[in-house]
Amino acid sequence: MPPTKNQDKNRLYYGDNLQVLREYIPDQSVDLIYLDPPFNSRQDYNVLFAEKDGTRSASQITAFKDTWEWNEEAARSYEEVIEQGGRVADAMRAFRTLLGGSDMLAYLAMMAPRLVELRRVLKDTGSIYLHCDPTASHYLKLLMDGVFGAQMFRNEIVWKRTAPHNDARRRFGDQSDIILFFAKSDASVFNRTFGPYSEAYIKSHYSMQDPDGRRFTTGNLRSPSPRPNLTYEYKGYKPHANGWTVSREVMEKLDAANLLYYPDKPGGRLRVKRYLDEMPGTPVGNVWEDIAPLNSHAQERLGYPTQKPEALLGRILKASSNEGDVVLDPFCGCGTTVQVAQKLNRRWIGIDITHLAIGLIKKRLADSFGMSIRETYQVFGEPTDLAGARQLAVDDRFGFENWALGLVYARKAEAKRGADRGVDGRKLFFDDRSQNAREMLISVKSGHVDVTMIRDLRGAMEREHAEFGIFITLEPPSKPMLREAADAGVYKSPLGGTPARIQIFTIEDLLAGATIDYQELLDRTLRSAPRHRPQPATNLTLDLGD
Repeated sequence: MPPTKNQDKNRLYYGDNLQVLREYIPDQSVDLIYLDPPFNSRQDYNVLFAEKDGTRSASQITAFKDTWEWNEEAARSYEEVIEQGGRVADAMRAFRTLLGGSDMLAYLAMMAPRLVELRRVLKDTGSIYLHCDPTASHYLKLLMDGVFGAQMFRNEIVWKRTAPHNDARRRFGDQSDIILFFAKSDASVFNRTFGPYSEAYIKSHYSMQDPDGRRFTTGNLRSPSPRPNLTYEYKGYKPHANGWTVSREVMEKLDAANLLYYPDKPGGRLRVKRYLDEMPGTPVGNVWEDIAPLNSHAQERLGYPTQKPEALLGRILKASSNEGDVVLDPFCGCGTTVQVAQKLNRRWIGIDITHLAIGLIKKRLADSFGMSIRETYQVFGEPTDLAGARQLAVDDRFGFENWALGLVYARKAEAKRGADRGVDGRKLFFDDRSQNAREMLISVKSGHVDVTMIRDLRGAMEREHAEFGIFITLEPPSKPMLREAADAGVYKSPLGGTPARIQIFTIEDLLAGATIDYQELLDRTLRSAPRHRPQPATNLTLDLGD
């Protein structure tokens, strides 16, 4: 069901963000945009810039990949941008002269119309943060100059995402990502942000402590210019020739609050205490070294390859939005922007072209905020009933497969040498303390099914030593299929219980809430997000206008 133009819930869209932006997001309805578009910088650098034959077909690819190819689809996108004219077209023509028909040009041709749409939906008080890496950041900066105007550039933020390391390619090791920060206008929201002081700074500047352990430094009470009316003596301490900075009444209040520092040395001057825990911190600049990347032990890590730390998004949202504002992420992936917006009482819109990402975001929100969170947002573009599932299977078989895997929170299978081609997805789980992952193999079928498919799944399980086989089918299973699944026996879990090793689910079952029967200590395929315990807040609604 397409959304109406006036919604009171947050939104999660499955689909191409360019189409979603054009069809469903009104002009000037968004306060802040963060995007981390996919790009494979790990390719050989020369390959990205090699000119290629533009007649290659884009085939049936319906999901953004980390590699953008110069082909017919990219050439059409380039031509559409040029036909629009203006600064963006000028930039793209210059890129074509410089880059030729290369994969890098394809990437820029795909990004250009999306950036144009993002500017359209952004309020005059809004800002946009584009996360990229140094391979493409300079081209994207020029493209954003064309879209937003060079005068609207605010910062190139450098995020240190990894520790120093050697690089075999005769260069310094890559440690950082780039975040390009542009405003829509000079009226954009910006809240000054502060980071923690370093340990060295604290030791050198806040070396004194009260008996209760509170660290403080001191500031002088000398007036910078002569103030004859403030040249009084206080408890035997004489003022500087210019006088004090405060009146006697204020001085007494400072004294009563234990905020005066009396020097031990004779002749020393009275000073005022400034406590470390009352200071805002050090102002945040454009080099961010204090936000660590997600390591393998991070509590918030979900196993999604491009996941960014919540602290990174938290800083951006706090700096360029206020409570109640609308935050948009058009490449929302595993949903960190959505997650942080929910925690910070912002309204949100997320868009992604993979069903697995949409499924992960729904699970992440439920893990963090409870199942009631489902009432606060709507999902558009994915099947909600059997008829919708059948239509998806007809329109896009691979999209159906990815969507079905998302229903059981599984990841798409990576091809293994000698592995059965009928294995579409994999799911890892842990049911003991050995740290040895156990595996489920998932097979998804959208057409006719028969007993041979269960036998194939059973054979794949034996070859790959998988504990479970999960068979998902659009059509009801036959009795021989059910018997073959039963013959595979049960799994004796260290946690107790004896679930069936092969479990068959129809799409109708899964839509009705059926789940895989197994026990685990921790799901490492799509890890559970930490539970969020917010302070009571006003329920926020998303109103994008009529």
